[in-house]
Amino acid sequence: MDKKLKTKSKTKSLKPNKESSTKLDVDLWEQNEDRFTICEFIPDRQANKSQQNIKAAATSGTVVCPGNAEALSLTASGSGKDAPVPQLSTTPTAISIAGCASGTALVTLDPDAATIEATEPERGNWTGRFDFLLSLLGYSVGLGNVWRFPYLCYNNGGGAFLIPFTIMLIIAGLPLMFMELSFGQYAALGPVAIYRRFCPLFRGLGTGMVIVSAIVMLYYNLIIAWTIFYMFASFRTQLPWQNCEPEWSTVHCFSYVMADQCEAANGTYYLRKCYNSTAAEEHNITEKALHALKRPPAEEYFNNFVLGLSSGIEETGNIKFSLAACLLIAWVIVFLCLCKGVQSSGKVVYFTALFPYLVLVILFFRGVTLPGANTGILFYLTPDWKQLANAQVWGDAAVQIFFALSPAWGGLITLSSYNKFSNNCYKDSLIVAFCNIATSFFAGLVIFSIIGFLAHELDVEVKKVVDQGAGLAFIVYPEVVTRLPISPVWSVLFFVMLLTLGLDSQFALMETVTTAILDKFPNLRQYKTWVVLFVGIFGYVGGLGFTTNSGMYWLQLMDKYAANWSVLLIAISECVLIAWIYGSQRFLNDIQGMIGKRSRLWNFFWGVMWRYITPATLLFILFFNWVEYKPAQYGHYVYPLWADTVGWIIGLLPVFIIFVVGVQQICKAPKHLNFRDRLKHLLRPTAEWGPAGRPCVNLHAERYQSQNYDRVTNTQILISGAPLEVTPYEDASNGNGNGNGNANATNGTDNGCRDVGMQL
Repeated sequence: MDKKLKTKSKTKSLKPNKESSTKLDVDLWEQNEDRFTICEFIPDRQANKSQQNIKAAATSGTVVCPGNAEALSLTASGSGKDAPVPQLSTTPTAISIAGCASGTALVTLDPDAATIEATEPERGNWTGRFDFLLSLLGYSVGLGNVWRFPYLCYNNGGGAFLIPFTIMLIIAGLPLMFMELSFGQYAALGPVAIYRRFCPLFRGLGTGMVIVSAIVMLYYNLIIAWTIFYMFASFRTQLPWQNCEPEWSTVHCFSYVMADQCEAANGTYYLRKCYNSTAAEEHNITEKALHALKRPPAEEYFNNFVLGLSSGIEETGNIKFSLAACLLIAWVIVFLCLCKGVQSSGKVVYFTALFPYLVLVILFFRGVTLPGANTGILFYLTPDWKQLANAQVWGDAAVQIFFALSPAWGGLITLSSYNKFSNNCYKDSLIVAFCNIATSFFAGLVIFSIIGFLAHELDVEVKKVVDQGAGLAFIVYPEVVTRLPISPVWSVLFFVMLLTLGLDSQFALMETVTTAILDKFPNLRQYKTWVVLFVGIFGYVGGLGFTTNSGMYWLQLMDKYAANWSVLLIAISECVLIAWIYGSQRFLNDIQGMIGKRSRLWNFFWGVMWRYITPATLLFILFFNWVEYKPAQYGHYVYPLWADTVGWIIGLLPVFIIFVVGVQQICKAPKHLNFRDRLKHLLRPTAEWGPAGRPCVNLHAERYQSQNYDRVTNTQILISGAPLEVTPYEDASNGNGNGNGNANATNGTDNGCRDVGMQL
């Protein structure tokens, strides 16, 4: 056996299956030989004579079975001579080999499979580990960390809000992120293809994820277009929203600069005019000015000039060509960064993921030196412990962390599917989860130091100027920078930061859609640039509707409904499928096959999380959203009933797809099965399901102690070019209960497997 351990196969490549690009990497196998399992083939003494002759030629052969499936190699030698390398299949199948109860073996179902798929192009992988980590960081740390979390923190108990936020991160956000990263990395497939193999009955889950990402992708790029518009507008000596310009302002536009000048002259500023004391007293201007509607120039600039906002969603108006041009620039940027897939986007994220932190640090040191900054920061951090007894606080924390990490959108599965099989996705999920909460907290310090300065300048309370979402990014902050020295510089820095934050999320959304297409049609991988271009054109045309005068109303409607209840339902279904139907321990065994064996406490913790705690938390978030539901509105504008109906239809479309696909699969199931047996059959992973789609069979006994796996018959192993008889695994209920099926039926045969590395 020592000599056999040193035998190396020179087979350098094996063509991938239709939805994976993984090849044999013998060099990598040699570097990780200690993690491999060696299986010896022992001839069956009860076989017929002709079969004994075939087995005798292969008695001394060995099969190398990589426990982590990172790379595969198979060697066989007989009668002191090197035997030819057997052909390998690209379809994983559950079997037992001459008493081998664990490890991984290579099988052949179709000797022509490699030839048939020889023309299929590579799926691709990240060129480096940090490419994935930074892409994941950019995807999870987005605009919400800057323009939503600080407001939630202030509104839900200040510093006390960090407690429920951290708890929700541990019990909801992190488990879902870890689950999806492991899931995608294990199978090396996008969301649509992975559920087609993993659970045919719920293969619509992957389609639902892609639909959600596609809808969000359409309007999310418009926000990037806004930042591009403001970035270009900032390249001036004086910012255009500093004063109330006649071309876009109304009589309610309140210029603080002109008001200060009027007050310095002992006048009264009212409806964009300065009245002297005599005129003010004669027309009672002083009293009117106290109760007049005041809109800052930045607000009117955004609504009237940038958006050209109409009176309601029913008044579509015309396309704003300035926004349409900026949207085109945004899509061109996305296309150029994704035209070569993760190979190109993986390099861009070194800038887009890290630059926001540089800007936040710069803005922080500038913000804390401004007058009134300490008031804003204290307002942000002062804890109100009584708020912890409020269910609203916990609900807001759960919703924020769930939508911050973006599970069930398909992005996490997509990004991790391009990982190397042995990548430590567990460590990655911990790093990104910690960075998410740290970034949110630090962004709050930056934002509230600046808001405190604005409150000081306007001589009002901090809560009077606090806002969230687009109001914070495109109204409050632009108003602040007009009061800073060299204001165009600070404006450019801020909007470039928003641009990079938005692009990272847009990359993942776009990659989710394109990956689904390329996994469905693998022959298009050699034309990936054209596929990305086609999706980009579709996204631009679909996004033009948001550049009309009513575009903001449509954007708010999509944002409220498109990724809300449907995403939560998908996440709950995902937990049930993986933790209950597939089995949490079986899934943990799969993970340990990638990252190495872990302690019993580790297995227990994640098993409990995925089976009980996380699904219960998701149900709480779903219930909380339903209880707190209010019809859509934007500012004081309340949407008509038909608009809410459209929102509900769009929001429930992914769920509808899941049910339709499920019914379709039931109808296509074998006709001889009754309804219950059809459900059981469709809940089982298909024979193609396996580690990273590799052409191997995972034979860990604990993975097959369930009826969730199809019984495979007529499977052959080729040793020295000749078939070797094998026996399929039986269900636990039909075998001896140890998941080994008929593996122990080889009378008098010693178990030919021995582990030389990790054994799960």
